[in-house]
Amino acid sequence: MTQHAVLKAQILSEAVPYMQEYHDKIVVVKYGGNAMVNEVLIDNVINDVCLMNLVGIHVILVHGGGPEINNALKRAHKESKFINGLRYTDEETIEIVQEVLAGKVNKNLVKRIHTHGNKAVGLSGIDNMLLKAKCADKELGYVGAIEEVNAEVLMDLLEKDYIPVVASVGMDEEGHSYNINADTAAAAIAAALNAENLLVVSDIPGLLEDKDDEQSLISSVTIDDVNTLKEKGVIAGGMIPKVDCITNALNNGVRKAVIIDGRIPHSILIEIFSNEGSGTLFKE
Repeated sequence: MTQHAVLKAQILSEAVPYMQEYHDKIVVVKYGGNAMVNEVLIDNVINDVCLMNLVGIHVILVHGGGPEINNALKRAHKESKFINGLRYTDEETIEIVQEVLAGKVNKNLVKRIHTHGNKAVGLSGIDNMLLKAKCADKELGYVGAIEEVNAEVLMDLLEKDYIPVVASVGMDEEGHSYNINADTAAAAIAAALNAENLLVVSDIPGLLEDKDDEQSLISSVTIDDVNTLKEKGVIAGGMIPKVDCITNALNNGVRKAVIIDGRIPHSILIEIFSNEGSGTLFKE
């Protein structure tokens, strides 16, 4: 027996307690950023999600698609505009966002899950009013705030061992579509289903003391720390809505949340099945 085989067996053995801890629990994985661009990393994320499903964890994959939306807007000769980390969305932009997220990105992720031998269903927040939305701020245009999550749709799929893959587009009672920040969507879904863990997979190591120094990772943060870190400018720009979503989730029944680096191969498995963890852990 080779040393490599022994090492693999040891790793699996060490993962067993974590498999038992998470068995039959719900984990919401938010996937976005430039971690969605690299083909190898995409495959790693999908592999991790499928493995969790195979060992009895109920996984919901909620995704954005910023780079794909940016490319589509460029092809339409539209400039991307952001206000406080959120994309300004006019009528033409929401049509492009819906087409890209609920169409191309969503279905490509579903296909990848199927090629790994797992069952998946692609949804957007429009399907069966999964994410009932309203205008978040008139200055942002068709950017939505979530009023209600139709958790029954997701629970029905989880009970049948499907992996729901949710595009972050919502709809109001009048049938207007809204661009919803994927972190917001994931946090609301996690809270509605009392998820055990919310994993925010991004293209950064986690929360950084110095945004220009990836070695300045803050390994854990409490809800009470958040306001102080905002005042110090540590939490700023696009990190503000991300952290606000996480704290809202923790305040509404989610046990813990973590920002992890999707550029690291199998960072999800490291977080879920080891005591090392990765990224920044948020806790009450």
